[in-house]
Amino acid sequence: MTDLLHHHGDDDLGPGLIDLAVNVRAGTPPPWLRAVLREALDDVAAYPDAGPARAAVAAAHGRDPSEVLLTAGAAEAFVLVARALAPRRAVVVHPSFTEPEAALRAAGHPVERLLLDPPHYRLREVPDDADLVVLGNPTNPTSVLHPAGDVAALARTGRVLLVDEAFADTVPGEPASLAGRSDLPGLLVVRSLTKTWGLAGLRVGYALGPADLVAALAAAQPHWPLSTPALAAAVACTTAAARAEADAAARELAVHRAALMAALPPGVAVVGEPVSSFVLLHVPGGARVRAALRDRGWAVRRGDTFPGLSPDHLRVAVRDPATSRAFAADLTAILGSDILVTMPTTTSHPAAVPEEHR
Repeated sequence: MTDLLHHHGDDDLGPGLIDLAVNVRAGTPPPWLRAVLREALDDVAAYPDAGPARAAVAAAHGRDPSEVLLTAGAAEAFVLVARALAPRRAVVVHPSFTEPEAALRAAGHPVERLLLDPPHYRLREVPDDADLVVLGNPTNPTSVLHPAGDVAALARTGRVLLVDEAFADTVPGEPASLAGRSDLPGLLVVRSLTKTWGLAGLRVGYALGPADLVAALAAAQPHWPLSTPALAAAVACTTAAARAEADAAARELAVHRAALMAALPPGVAVVGEPVSSFVLLHVPGGARVRAALRDRGWAVRRGDTFPGLSPDHLRVAVRDPATSRAFAADLTAILGSDILVTMPTTTSHPAAVPEEHR
């Protein structure tokens, strides 16, 4: 089960395939950010100074620098939570990004899954005595955005509420983000700069939360967790100009997402109401369709490694309309052929959900 939790979109890629499996924005990093990274290389002989980046992130979200923890991507924040906390009842809301649960299990913490109901996967109540609650917003892989008020209502004294906002900046105006809420007890918001800015290989993220919680996480973190280029990127990507560019990209993304959805053939259902840089599809014979798409040059993200989903779920990244139309045309041809009858059965893993929670 843990192996399935560590399966990610890059595992579904291959040489020569068109990448619809990874949610990093195409065409990034932009030229101005590449220039920032090149300039930062001149300073790599010295140890990294995180102060300016911490101050920049704090200013971007209206927080005190003591409430900011810089991390090597969002994934490190989940590991630090697992190291620093000792939850009595940890609840992870699924389907969602699997690294938080994987980190908790690796640290020896028992994890309870709260599976949201299809087809809309809307947030519902969590157990009152849960002292750690983890959810994504917008959620990977469903692309569902939970209202800010619904998420905020989960915060309470004695509970850490971890909200993964890695894709928050893919939604115009970030209407559901809680990144600026320093008034909510135990709220820990995790953000990533890797998706919108094309920095997955650089590992840049941060967490925002109460100063005492941030200090506890920092105590579990090694010295100099971010490189000098990563810190330079954190400063550059949190300026007002960069945030405005990200919002413009989010608005263009909404248009491109609509074009993808409009091109999909009959029989392919879009799950929920997607708002982010990917859509979750329910496709009959999904495992075989995914293999047939691969044969035609397309890489899509398998869905059955997400708790609560099945082999008939495929996550598809939003690209430009021309790419989406070409993908939809091949998907239409596959569904209209006898491929699902003639292809040999593909071995697939069941959804990673314990029997008692199915």
